[in-house]
Amino acid sequence: MRVGLFGGSFNPAHEGHAHVAETAKRRLKLDKVIWLVSPQNPLKPQHETADLADRMAGARAIAKERGMVVSDAETRIGAQYTIDTVRALKARYPRVHFVWIMGADSLASFHRWRGWTQIMREIPVAVVSRPWIALKARFSPAARRFARFRRPSSQAALLPAMKPPAWVFLRGPFNFQSSTALRERRSKTTS
Repeated sequence: MRVGLFGGSFNPAHEGHAHVAETAKRRLKLDKVIWLVSPQNPLKPQHETADLADRMAGARAIAKERGMVVSDAETRIGAQYTIDTVRALKARYPRVHFVWIMGADSLASFHRWRGWTQIMREIPVAVVSRPWIALKARFSPAARRFARFRRPSSQAALLPAMKPPAWVFLRGPFNFQSSTALRERRSKTTS
């Protein structure tokens, strides 16, 4: 089985998230994409993060395509960091070919994640282009450090079976929605 792991706060979930997940599922020929709704992103203020149940419900409302699964696995296994989640899932499901999925906006700040180099060495990574950040992401510390392990997007369908480190940058049509913009719009209408 080929499974994409798509982690995030999803605060709130939006069509841009669905675009990233659906693009990765199609281009990598994945059986499923699991949306891992994080209990609390350590890089984001807790007071700005909506309740987990609300974010799970929002993700379920957006993740409608067949093969999309919304999960609170990180909460259930007690993982605070992506590296712990990846290792726990790989240990529990050794026959599954996992791929970490992220938008280019996440790649731009990936070097701030705890254990980011270990993540790249644990699991193949698929990065889906996002508006306004694609160039910055491609020249980010993570992209530069692992440049020699980048595979051409024409090999995307082979990524789940590749030995890490291995990653692809998937270009395609942009979806311009962002959680930050949605939160800002919401705060303006409630003020």
